[in-house]
Amino acid sequence: MHSARVVLLGPQRLHRTLNQAVESLGIHGTVAAVTAGWEEREDEDQEMREHLGGRSVNLRIWERAEDVMARDPELARALRERSDRLREQHELYRLRLSHSIEAAREMLRREPTPGREEMLAAERAGAIEAVRDLDAFHLRRVALIHREFEADWSPSERDAVADHRRDLASVLDACQCVCVAGGHVVALLHRLRLFDVLPLFGARPIVAWSAGAMALGQRVVLFHDSPPQGQGAAELHEEGLGAYTGLLPFPHAKKRLLLHDKRRIALLARRFAPDTCAALDPLTRMDWDGANWHGAPGTLRLHEDGILVQAGAA
Repeated sequence: MHSARVVLLGPQRLHRTLNQAVESLGIHGTVAAVTAGWEEREDEDQEMREHLGGRSVNLRIWERAEDVMARDPELARALRERSDRLREQHELYRLRLSHSIEAAREMLRREPTPGREEMLAAERAGAIEAVRDLDAFHLRRVALIHREFEADWSPSERDAVADHRRDLASVLDACQCVCVAGGHVVALLHRLRLFDVLPLFGARPIVAWSAGAMALGQRVVLFHDSPPQGQGAAELHEEGLGAYTGLLPFPHAKKRLLLHDKRRIALLARRFAPDTCAALDPLTRMDWDGANWHGAPGTLRLHEDGILVQAGAA
């Protein structure tokens, strides 16, 4: 696990606090930027560079991954096959999850019979535990797919990947800090994993937001309470890079979660306990010092009682 400082910020598109966060870490030199979550628009980082005073250098993770695919067709085919396996695993998980989540929600909606509150409380706990068990099972299945891929292909040892890792290490030598932007979280996560970037980051502080904050944690949770296709349920997608522990970030929480729905909030908080579920909206901030989390004033977390409470003072 990464032991250096990690700072998680709210979305940066409209309310930029990145430069302030970087300076608060005592960083005045070159900053490495990761924008691979923007996919083909990875190099459209001019606004970020200007915000950072022109001192950022883009690690070009997306471009490097595309180069690997072109140079190593065998590995590219293996990556596509892994994606197919992961896609089917996620589909099977969603089928089971929809039933488990609905059962847990029904238990939380149900009113207890006077004098028999303990009976309903036990069933509620059991229903939530069933969801947690399913999440854990799915996480193990996805991790197995990744382990088998690593064992069969050892991507870090293949020439195309190894060449880029050496170049990344060289670029990072001149950088004091790493900033990881948002975008498509799965695309970002898989490309960061391809190059095994966390050891390359070393002890440098990391500042991340949106999908970047999600990809760096121990677990990646995809969520949207009101998706276009109907009522959503948060999905435990897979393990993250593990740069920090003890927290699950929920970027754009006000837009993507029904924060007024106490039952939904309670279920999320209890489902992912003991991790802190942090609502990372604009102008919020959570700091990891290698051992503990500190929330800036106004940064909220989801409480098991179904309410939002202050995450604590920085």
